[in-house]
Amino acid sequence: MKITVLSGGVGGARFLRGLRDVISPADQVTAIVNVGDDMWLTGLRIAPDLDSIMYTLAGENDEQRGWGRVGETERVSAELRAYGVGWPWFTLGDLDIGTHLTRTHLLGEGLPLSEVTTRITSRWNLGVRLIPATDDEVETHVIVDGGGSMHFQEWWTRHRASIAAQRFESVGVAASTPAPGVLEAIAAADVIIVAPSNPVVSIGPILAIPGIRDALAEAPGVVVGVSPIISGSVVRGMADACLTAIGVATAADAVALHYGARSRGGVLDAWLIDESDAACAPAIEAAGIRAHVVPLWMHDAESSAALGRDALAAAIG
Repeated sequence: MKITVLSGGVGGARFLRGLRDVISPADQVTAIVNVGDDMWLTGLRIAPDLDSIMYTLAGENDEQRGWGRVGETERVSAELRAYGVGWPWFTLGDLDIGTHLTRTHLLGEGLPLSEVTTRITSRWNLGVRLIPATDDEVETHVIVDGGGSMHFQEWWTRHRASIAAQRFESVGVAASTPAPGVLEAIAAADVIIVAPSNPVVSIGPILAIPGIRDALAEAPGVVVGVSPIISGSVVRGMADACLTAIGVATAADAVALHYGARSRGGVLDAWLIDESDAACAPAIEAAGIRAHVVPLWMHDAESSAALGRDALAAAIG
C-alpha cells in the first residue's frame, strides 16, 4: 500500500510516528511537509516542520518541549544573544544548529530543498520519506490589526498569537511549484491522509501551492482527514487563534467543512473525529464527508499507533 500524508508540526509528527509503527514492511509512506514556517535567521535556513518530523521519527525529539533535539544545549544561542544577533526569543539548540548549517551549506551548493531534505534525512532510519511541499521559498506572514505584517514565527513564538490576526499570507506562493515527487506521491497513493496539523498554517500553505489542491481532487486514492480539534479545543498550540482569524469555529465539524468534501469541490472523503465529538457526525455527513468516530488523543506510542490504524481503516469505508 502507498500512503501519502500532508503534514506539519508536532501533531503531524506524532501521527506519522504512529502510522509508521502499524504499516507492513511492504507499505510505503510519503509525507508532504509544510514549509510555510521556514525562514532565514542568522544566515541559516530554518525549516521547523521538516526538522520536527525528522527528529520525532528518528527518536531524537524533545518530548517535553515538543520541539528540538533531546539532550540539547544552547551555548551558541546564548552567544548570539550576547552579540545582539538574531531573535533572542527564538532559541536554537546546538545540535539543531548543526542541522541548519548542513541545510544552508547544501542549499548554497545549488541543491534544491527536496534534495537537501533527502540527504539530511538519510542519516536516520525514519521509515517515512519526507518531501517539502515546494522547493521555493514560501513563507507564512501574518497581517495583524493595524495592517502590520510579521513572519508567522514572530507572531506564534514571540507573541504567542496574542495579537489579533486579520489574515495569513503565503508569501511567494503564486510563483511556486510543487517539489519533485509531490504530485507523483499524491497520484500514486492508495490512501491520502490529512494529518491532525494546524489547518490554517500547516495544511493551508500546502494546499495553496499551485497544483496540489487539483492533484488531490483528481487523485484515485481515498482522502482521509484527522481532526486536530477535540471537545471543541485545540490539542496543542494556538490553532484556535488561527481558525478565528479566518472565520472558522474551533470545532471538529467546522474544520471538516472548512476542508470540504471532494465530491463538492473540497479535499476530504472521510474525517476522523473524537468520541467526545460524536454529536458533530451528522453535520459532517450532511456535508458529503464520511464521519468516523474514534479515540483521537495520542498520549503514547500505543494510542498513536491505534489512530494510524483507524485512519487507514477509514479509507476502506
